[in-house]
Amino acid sequence: MRIRDARASDASALARIYGHHVREGLGTFEETPPDAGEMAARLAAVQDKGFVWLAAEDEGAGGADAIAGYAYAAPFRTRAAYRFVVEDSVYVAPGRMGQGVGSALLRELIARCEAAGMRQMIAIIGDSGNHGSIRLHASLGFARIGVAPALGWKHGRWVDLVWMQRALGSGAETSPEEG
Repeated sequence: MRIRDARASDASALARIYGHHVREGLGTFEETPPDAGEMAARLAAVQDKGFVWLAAEDEGAGGADAIAGYAYAAPFRTRAAYRFVVEDSVYVAPGRMGQGVGSALLRELIARCEAAGMRQMIAIIGDSGNHGSIRLHASLGFARIGVAPALGWKHGRWVDLVWMQRALGSGAETSPEEG
């Protein structure tokens, strides 16, 4: 498996992976899976702003099945004061969860965001029972900073949001202008 920048040609695979999580899971509060065209637009919007979108590709595999997962970092909020903070998203293909795909993606995403001068990464995880995502983030240095109970209604039940945060680089110890 190799981690690389996602490409527009990955849009079908991205839509397939994300669609599974939209339909079956609680990690996202979206209820209608976006199609490949919409995923391509989302990918372009993230990359056009200079942020990172990664794909985990199984070397030797072909087509949409070659993409085992993806991760991206996008602006946490649009106000200028948040310009050094990103929010991560990580999605792994069904059948590939628990095999290190998410960890490899998130590790590389963290490194890329640190290299770009970002100082904090936020994970907003759907479902306080989403132990896989919570463990993944904790294993890479994220601390749980809060739970917002019952913010979403999906699959016939109320769903919490779990907030986790990780410092990037020197975090809040120095001014971002100091590097």
